[in-house]
Amino acid sequence: MTDKSINVAKSPKVVVFDLEIDTHITPKLTRKGDTVNELVDRHGTKLSFYDEVPEILQTLKDTNIHVAAASRTCAPDLAREALRLLLMPNGEKAITYFNTMEIYPGSKIKHFKEIHKKTGIPYSEMLFFDDEARNKETESLGVTMMLVTHGVDKATYNKGVKKWRERNGHA
Repeated sequence: MTDKSINVAKSPKVVVFDLEIDTHITPKLTRKGDTVNELVDRHGTKLSFYDEVPEILQTLKDTNIHVAAASRTCAPDLAREALRLLLMPNGEKAITYFNTMEIYPGSKIKHFKEIHKKTGIPYSEMLFFDDEARNKETESLGVTMMLVTHGVDKATYNKGVKKWRERNGHA
């Protein structure tokens, strides 16, 4: 296993990503033609997934791992619009890669309770990537949280899976 590949053996059933859609993005979002993984806002600020996220999402979709978004943004409509407009390398809309979306202000605990309620999947089968240390509170439910400091890439994803395995006796 290298950092170049995505490890899906003995994986959690749900992988949850925080979305980085916040107040520095100003509507209206646009995509230039069929540009992949890039939008711009009214002021020309670019918005995209981190470089390796489209491949990670594709792998999760291909292996039937449930993908969720959990974001406490104050701009939920803008976040959903971004996911509708962002194109994956195969031309599909990014929003189609998310099975569940909990995008609204409030505690991540509430987001995870809703994900659990909608999926019926135990918290111990959930892996969460987020850049805010305060959201480690989700681990009180049984979720495994991977604190992300510089965005999600394959190496970070694999570290998260390793942490989930160790925490749940799959190491």
